Amino acid sequence: MPLNSQQTRHLRGLAHHLKPVLMIGDKGLSDGVLAELELVLETHELIKITIASAERDERRQLSQDLCQRSRAELVQMIGKISVLYRPAKTPRLALP
Repeated sequence: MPLNSQQTRHLRGLAHHLKPVLMIGDKGLSDGVLAELELVLETHELIKITIASAERDERRQLSQDLCQRSRAELVQMIGKISVLYRPAKTPRLALP
């Protein structure tokens, strides 16, 4: 479900006050990280993730891999923080 610019802007505003709920270390994606990602996306719909990689391109690739594997949309990426959105089975966030 691709987001349009109005929806992305709305989600960025909602994510502003959120704290990161998941941290990805130097070892990258593991089965445990992916399982936790599924759990927090289903619970929260909109989450922040901290990626502890030193290189920007590597962080971007990890964010894209996370989105692809979890069927989520990348809302924003600033520095080491990525914001992901995936509507839950019973959505709680209303998009414009």
